[in-house]
Amino acid sequence: MSLEAVNSVKITHHYQDLIRLFDATFFKQYNTRLIKGEDEPIYLPASETCVFNQIIFAHGYYASALHEISHWCLAGSARRLLEDFGYWYVPDGRDQQQQREFEKVEIKPQAIEWALCVAAGKDFDVSTDNLSGSGQTDRFAFKDKVYQQVCCYLETGFPSDAETLIKTLALHYQTPWPLLSRHFSHSPSIAAAS
Repeated sequence: MSLEAVNSVKITHHYQDLIRLFDATFFKQYNTRLIKGEDEPIYLPASETCVFNQIIFAHGYYASALHEISHWCLAGSARRLLEDFGYWYVPDGRDQQQQREFEKVEIKPQAIEWALCVAAGKDFDVSTDNLSGSGQTDRFAFKDKVYQQVCCYLETGFPSDAETLIKTLALHYQTPWPLLSRHFSHSPSIAAAS
């Protein structure tokens, strides 16, 4: 199916489909499940209270699930043993320095998320996740960085688990495969172009 045909067909996204696809693809190999949560997303490794690893996404939001899966795809086996993969995270309310650090570590996961969105036929926009903080963001510059990472992944390959899920989503949603740069709608910012 051409990209134009995909764009003209309205795809409905249900988080239950994503849970089913994720479990069918990864549960046996990694003992990991995608779980609809209520509040903040979190990754919880298997423990005495739960025998499997949990990628918990917020409020049943499809986009939240894709974002959390992206972090999981990027985390190596050692990080998957740690709560929230052992990543540094300062929640909404970050100052300028904290926001710069946040954006630096979000480039790769958001590039993976963008590819998952394209494979699912879903719109994507970057998330700077700092509504109440004093740290300012140039969304266009940040999206340029994420796009450059997408281009790098397209050239060198996505992390293995990301690649597997991208193919699974493309098959399920009948979107183009393999992914090409033209599948990513991006207009570079004026500042980045100069």
